[in-house]
Amino acid sequence: MRRTLLALAAVGMLAGCTTAERTATFGAAAGGTIGALASGTIGGAAIGAFVGGVGGYLVGRAADRGDGWCEYRTRDGRIFYDRCPGT
Repeated sequence: MRRTLLALAAVGMLAGCTTAERTATFGAAAGGTIGALASGTIGGAAIGAFVGGVGGYLVGRAADRGDGWCEYRTRDGRIFYDRCPGT
């Protein structure tokens, strides 16, 4: 188990160039591990890896917005991104 976790950590550091790709890799590894531990089946691990990968990608993609973009929240709680004032 320890070797597996070390191998996953090494792959996660090497995989992907952008923040979105790196967080997707980490999310898939974490989701797969949690899914396997929770269900004890390959199917549970696969579902966990898929959900973790998608979630990680979305979080990383939001972080990749770059300079000049601001996050705004509407009165009803929705979040949207637009150019910051003065850029």
